[in-house]
Amino acid sequence: MSHIRAFIFDLDGVITDTAEYHYLAWKRLADEEGLPFSRQDNDALRGVSRRESLLRLLKGRTLPEADMQAWMERKNAYYLDYLQGIGPDDVLHGVRDFLARCRAYNLRLGIGSASKNARLVVERLGLIEAFDVIGDGYSVVHSKPAPDLFIWVAGALRVPVQEAVVFEDAPAGVDAALAAGCWCVGLGTAQVQHAHLCYPSLAEVNLPELLSAVQAQLSRAG
Repeated sequence: MSHIRAFIFDLDGVITDTAEYHYLAWKRLADEEGLPFSRQDNDALRGVSRRESLLRLLKGRTLPEADMQAWMERKNAYYLDYLQGIGPDDVLHGVRDFLARCRAYNLRLGIGSASKNARLVVERLGLIEAFDVIGDGYSVVHSKPAPDLFIWVAGALRVPVQEAVVFEDAPAGVDAALAAGCWCVGLGTAQVQHAHLCYPSLAEVNLPELLSAVQAQLSRAG
């Protein structure tokens, strides 16, 4: 019988919150290029790749590929500047305790982030030893909402996708997890209500109850 063997976590909004840094970086680029960009526009970029984010920022405007690359590099440089101040204190409340409890259950742990800076952020947070695998924007060609990243992380963890639970706070991430065939826990907003289970944050997740609920579903499916 199948059982849950791994947890895969999105990074931004789940382990830490760098959304404000992304917003400031995209806003700076947009202002320099004379493009309108609001916090509502930024919400539509949650969980998607840098290229897809730029396409959404452009709102139908087209650019030569060389300009696309230059703009993405400029945004990333701004973002990295903002990241200079991130550290262990920026781990979200309850995350360290939750990861420790996961280890007590012998669960394999991975990161599945669309960001190409995911490893850098995890290192700055002091959590690099907490995860067995880090999947990021370099790991696959097609990012969220495509399922590829979570399939890649599950494979690297050496577990079937149906034995992995993904924790996501963005609609694109939930879509990716479901398309991959993973179980999915939505965290935070009503935008993730299509996940199998939802909690306000990792701090509110009751691990034994979660594992029991998912195991019951696995048993019925089996």
